Amino acid sequence: MDTTNQNNVAPATEIDTSGAPQQIVPDVDMEHPAVDNDPRAGTTTEQNRIDFNDPTISGSDQVAINLGMKTEEEAAKEAKRAAKKG
Repeated sequence: MDTTNQNNVAPATEIDTSGAPQQIVPDVDMEHPAVDNDPRAGTTTEQNRIDFNDPTISGSDQVAINLGMKTEEEAAKEAKRAAKKG
């Protein structure tokens, strides 16, 4: 293996749908069994949706938001209002 020659692979200029930098490597055989050239085959639109988690909130709140449920704060406020109505 010659490790003295610089590579000729251009830097990535775009991000692909998986969120990875898209960098074209010319000598990759896309038909090789070790290369998955269609990793999203057989999946649904929902499975392929990219969720960007908010680093300013808790993990449990992010899950609640992703599932369309109430956050801990929203649930606590609702419980407080219900207790006042009593």
